[in-house]
Amino acid sequence: MEGTRFIASRDGKRLRVATWDAAPGSKPRGVCVLLDGQTEFLEKYEEVIGELRGRGFAVAALDWRGQGGSARLLANPLKAHVGDFAEYDEDLSTFLEKVVRPMSETPPVALAHSMGGHILLRALHERPNAFAAAVMTAPMLRAQTRGYPAWLARAMCRLENAIGNSTQWVWGMDKRDPLGMEFEANLVTSDRTRFARAGAIVAAQSDIRLAGPTWGWLEAAYRSMARVMAPGYAEAIATPVLILGAGKDRIVDTAAEREFARRLPHGTFLEFADAEHEIMMENDSIRARFWAAFDTFVGKYV
Repeated sequence: MEGTRFIASRDGKRLRVATWDAAPGSKPRGVCVLLDGQTEFLEKYEEVIGELRGRGFAVAALDWRGQGGSARLLANPLKAHVGDFAEYDEDLSTFLEKVVRPMSETPPVALAHSMGGHILLRALHERPNAFAAAVMTAPMLRAQTRGYPAWLARAMCRLENAIGNSTQWVWGMDKRDPLGMEFEANLVTSDRTRFARAGAIVAAQSDIRLAGPTWGWLEAAYRSMARVMAPGYAEAIATPVLILGAGKDRIVDTAAEREFARRLPHGTFLEFADAEHEIMMENDSIRARFWAAFDTFVGKYV
């Protein structure tokens, strides 16, 4: 992908990053930091990046450790794994210092999805002046358990990690290989064309292919979600935040996003009732409403 390069995190992990200038002829508006979700990759956001550039933003994006073109953490490259979300904090910190800061003297805005939104919230809590404003789609605040009682899913995750299965697949995740995924079985978008486009990218670049998480990743996610949802956490985030929820989300809990936004000092929540989890990868009608909300919100700050 044009504009990509590699940097090293403080703990030595190779991270793939990329930058783009604003589109020629557009009015410069600063930098937008684009943070994708779990199992995603830079190429999947080519359309979004072009739309941001057309709005006058220079764009900076990265692949989190363990996915995309960044270093994988297990011998099986299809497993998404991390020991603690502090490792993702490290990725973002390195990225901001080595890539984003040299691009502009003014704080960037952020656009993040799902796990990327969750990691961004951790950063907003710890770095109150790092971003001028933040927009996030379906941030990971509470996981859907798809038929299992929430307490049982949490207990099973603890048990699997306790008996030494932290690097094993969460049940069924080995079946989420994108090369074998049919559109009818997907849980994230109603748009057949964009779903097929992402699949074609993976088919052409096998090194970015990733299926699903391990029990260790899920345990780390549960710990981090509990921390972020705890009393006082949202209330301490001073950055203006727009949270966009998906009414048909089957990955994360939209009600948790609504609750979290209410607790933010400068939070706004908007739900797209007809959207699946990946709002930015949805059909044209949903995406048009997404961009309208983005423009209205971000226009207040840059």
